[in-house]
Amino acid sequence: MNGFKLPGSQQRQSSLFAAGPRRDQLSPEALTAAIVKELNNFREHVEDPEYRDFMQDVDSALNNSLEQSHIVAPIIDSLRHSFIEQGPPGLRTQLKYAYHGYLANRRFSSTNLQDQARVADIRYPVEWYPKTRQMQRMIHLHVGPTNSGKTYHALKRLEQAQVGLYAGPLRLLAHEVYMRLNARGKPCNLITGDERQIAEADDVSMSSCTVEMVPVNTDFDVAVVDEIQMIGHEERGWAWTQAVLGLKAKELHLCGEERTVPLIKELAAAMGDDLQVHHYQRLSPLKTMSASLKGDLSCLRKGDCVVAFSKVQIHKIKREIEIKTKKPVAVVYGSLPPEIRAQQAQLFNDPNNDYDILVASDAIGMGLNLSIKRIIFTTTKKFNGRREVPVEIAQMKQIAGRAGRYRTAAQAAAPDITAKDLTGFEAISRRSSAVVPPAKSLGLVTTLHRCDLQSLRNAMDNQADPIMSAGLFPPVDVLVRFAAYFPPSTPFSYILLRLHNKSLLHPRFHLCSLKDHLKIADTIEPVKNLTISDRIIFCASPASLKDDAQRPVLRAFADCVGNRRGGGILDIRALNLGLLNQQVIVGSKDYLQKLEILHKSLILYLWLSYRFAGIFSSQALAFYVKSLVEEKIQQTLTQASTTIRHGASGSSLRHDVQEQFGPMSLPLAKADGDLDDAEQSLSCHHLPCHNEIGNGDTSTVKHVTLRKPSIGLDVVIPGLISHQQPWGRDSPP
Repeated sequence: MNGFKLPGSQQRQSSLFAAGPRRDQLSPEALTAAIVKELNNFREHVEDPEYRDFMQDVDSALNNSLEQSHIVAPIIDSLRHSFIEQGPPGLRTQLKYAYHGYLANRRFSSTNLQDQARVADIRYPVEWYPKTRQMQRMIHLHVGPTNSGKTYHALKRLEQAQVGLYAGPLRLLAHEVYMRLNARGKPCNLITGDERQIAEADDVSMSSCTVEMVPVNTDFDVAVVDEIQMIGHEERGWAWTQAVLGLKAKELHLCGEERTVPLIKELAAAMGDDLQVHHYQRLSPLKTMSASLKGDLSCLRKGDCVVAFSKVQIHKIKREIEIKTKKPVAVVYGSLPPEIRAQQAQLFNDPNNDYDILVASDAIGMGLNLSIKRIIFTTTKKFNGRREVPVEIAQMKQIAGRAGRYRTAAQAAAPDITAKDLTGFEAISRRSSAVVPPAKSLGLVTTLHRCDLQSLRNAMDNQADPIMSAGLFPPVDVLVRFAAYFPPSTPFSYILLRLHNKSLLHPRFHLCSLKDHLKIADTIEPVKNLTISDRIIFCASPASLKDDAQRPVLRAFADCVGNRRGGGILDIRALNLGLLNQQVIVGSKDYLQKLEILHKSLILYLWLSYRFAGIFSSQALAFYVKSLVEEKIQQTLTQASTTIRHGASGSSLRHDVQEQFGPMSLPLAKADGDLDDAEQSLSCHHLPCHNEIGNGDTSTVKHVTLRKPSIGLDVVIPGLISHQQPWGRDSPP
């Protein structure tokens, strides 16, 4: 098959523009030339006759020698758009989708297409929850700015309920409410995607969860859904929509920003529920300063938080401040584990140490109790994955509102909680909020550079646009029915994309982004023996593919499911567990990034262990290894000069395991390995042991010793955990 034909001048220009930084400014001729060059590179090995026909039609259409048909014209437009937005990688991905769309339009009869359209009709999501529609709910909408007490009032009502639920956007918030309710004598379960803490009491009536884990088929007296403005989020909004439409609660309390009021009024009317709106004012004043810091970091003072929007900038600014002040600086950003964020917050909040300054990303906007006196924005723009864009007004105001914090709900309502009431993560979270600012603490906000100050003032003086639509994602049963129309060889990412494009929506709703779903689907596409249900579960997982290093891990996990075996954590070579043997490399961004990727991989393993319990069977060990990684990250951030004792030698690892789990049942392998790398030792002892993650019953379970000399792990786990199935309906995000 011959390549695409280009006029001479266009052929010479294509190499200049194919990777040009401003593809949106290319002339139509130059854009076509660049696209044609990439397509020629893409189709070096073409054997499928239908694929050749497709490429010839695209070739002719691009060279204007064929009148574009109703099939080809949209393909050309999509190729141009993808190349402008994402360059050659986006073009190649879109070409794959375009080819399968081309086949579908040629193969499907008009009846097939009509049937698909009926399946993709999701205009009335209110009807997805018939049992909830049989109830007459009372919705309380608590709205106000950051630090206005809206969540506090909702949680006070939750405490009075017999059966209640809290749903928050972050595991940190779910942990905080879980901690608070248990300390108040209200036995509470904690349910997140990758963790279950089941209260031991017989009369557990409270649950705290992340919004994605909301159980829509359970009856509650009171349910609180926090940060309701997330209902309009481009990627996660579906979870808040599901909670609002589906929760079977007599009283549903929604807490968030004022801009949600019009949408919630419309939804309440459509559902036939009663609605009462409660308005709140900020409890402490917030003021925009008249001047910036003029780029001078030496002007920083105790209680300042410097906000940057990239991890590279955060670490760069952290180092600059430490050089200038000769004091350590705390950091908080999204890719840090929640436990580490809480520890860093604790360091910043403690008045008796030298961590006077915090450098953070927009991750401080919710979920952490921080005693910030002044917020300093290093910029008012952020990179959205393609280009720099202004930070949205709502986000800027939410971050700025962290300054001059009054009292969090936990601080105001649980002054009687002491450290002895808490353990582990809960104690860390509580200590991070131990410093309570004065009731009238003035919050200040400014910028590092003078050029950004006016943008900040404009944002603080104006209101964000109202949220006009709620996020939506097609239910699992709709996705399964839609996928049944396509042959098994069809990439699952294309099925997702086609359903996304064909879905018929009410103007009150919008479809959430498929960005991560498509990347995950393409990564695991070659894996054999995965069912449609398996692929749906993986696409709903918290896999993070921003870094290519996690793709092999995701692929390895999918292989375990496809093979229905091999899911022991020590069997998965893609997991970089050998990193635990290395000494802390002070100041190495690469080392810290590897730790963060390993931590995310372990979170994904735990998430999958609740959904494929028979395959990913090393849940207890995964929790323990995760804690080791968190220690390494914390020591790396605090610039520890000594090696972490877990990875220094076999004897030090043995000591820590004995502290954590008690005496070991077998001798520890030597640090340099006295067994073959592939050899593992398994020793089981039937002993009475409490199942901490199961249903709370005392039963006879196994003590397991796992040995992997190549990575220096030889760990006794007291109790082979019985895994629980996902709680409630866990739809794809």
